[in-house]
Amino acid sequence: MIAIIDSGIANLRSVEKGFEKVGVAARVVKEPRLLRDAAGIVLPGVGAFADGIATLKAAGFIEPLMREIESGKAILGICLGLHFLFSESEEFGLHKGLDILRGRVRRFPESVPSPVSGDGTLRLKIPHMGWNQVHLQREVPILKGIPDGSYFYFVHSYFVEPDERGVIAGITEYGIRFTSMIWRDNLFATQFHPEKSQALGLQLLANFGSLAER
Repeated sequence: MIAIIDSGIANLRSVEKGFEKVGVAARVVKEPRLLRDAAGIVLPGVGAFADGIATLKAAGFIEPLMREIESGKAILGICLGLHFLFSESEEFGLHKGLDILRGRVRRFPESVPSPVSGDGTLRLKIPHMGWNQVHLQREVPILKGIPDGSYFYFVHSYFVEPDERGVIAGITEYGIRFTSMIWRDNLFATQFHPEKSQALGLQLLANFGSLAER
């Protein structure tokens, strides 16, 4: 069984249904003790970073999640779940994250230099929303069968900036080049939403399920 942590700020049913579609048993859990018996763990989230961290702490998920990560259990962070893994976030002030991965969560700039626009700047629409490509930096187990440059669905105003380039698994361009996927050992996380990314997103969830069940 894949445990989907109830972060209180995500459409958890869509993630659960994604696993169901590919024949992987998964359920939303509200009790931290249930993480111990799960084959793998999904940490989803949408909304504000500080609220999400506070919700996880109040529900008692932080310490059990850290133990399972250290044990080598397969973990998948999605969107805000990716942000939680880093040292700190600049969203509405400076807030501490789980510090599993060194780095900071930053907001997209309002504009970037552009040689083709009249005033030399390109204004970005924030949030970054819709389909965009993920360019792979290396072979990633949960992307088996998914080609480099595939499109996935994004909705976010902030992105992660890792201190260690070795954890970067995928990058995407939206005015700037940003990290859209990380991988270190048993830890995987995506800025995009696989549960909203149709066939390729479902393939990713199926791959994660297979990896977790080994």
